[in-house]
Amino acid sequence: MNQNKTYIQSYITIQNNEIVLNGTSVFKIEPTDFADFSKQTYRNFEMQYPKFFKMDALSKLAFLGSELLLSPITSTEQENNIALVLANKSSSLDTDVKYQESISDKENYYPSPAVFVYTLPNICLGEISIRHQLKSENSFFIFDAFNTEFMSNYSKILLNTNKADVVLCGWVEYFNDNYKAFLCTISTEENAKYTNETINTLYNK
Repeated sequence: MNQNKTYIQSYITIQNNEIVLNGTSVFKIEPTDFADFSKQTYRNFEMQYPKFFKMDALSKLAFLGSELLLSPITSTEQENNIALVLANKSSSLDTDVKYQESISDKENYYPSPAVFVYTLPNICLGEISIRHQLKSENSFFIFDAFNTEFMSNYSKILLNTNKADVVLCGWVEYFNDNYKAFLCTISTEENAKYTNETINTLYNK
């Protein structure tokens, strides 16, 4: 198998009430909780996807990052062969805790279906896939810390075996209102802008 060189096409970081797209701050507000920040982000970028408000926090975080990266390169008129490879540390624990609270009180026992549906971390991949009509490969991994080498190698395999034309990969961690998202798009299309950059250097900027 010929190994084609892969290139980072664009990247986004979301943390501390700020969104940095390709190294430039594109949205920042005064300190607030994630629920408020995500709502303001959605409205600021005039996103049109009402289902967003029903998502759990992890899915909202992944959705916001993917929306800004994928919207410019996807089309509703043709199939988008984009693979999704994401990871985090806490899995869906934030939502799991909320669901546990809904069933722990025997006097007020109400297992919420709306919360239960998000008790798997890969649900956020489904939300992104539905939004951008993706039918390509997707995987969600759990690591103690962002394993940039693994993610980079996995993305290269997908691209070099023609499983995807583009890979959206990265880290989406959310627990107890502490959050960080780092997502990037990778393909075999040469991009001189990030020739000397790696997922690791961009993640740590």
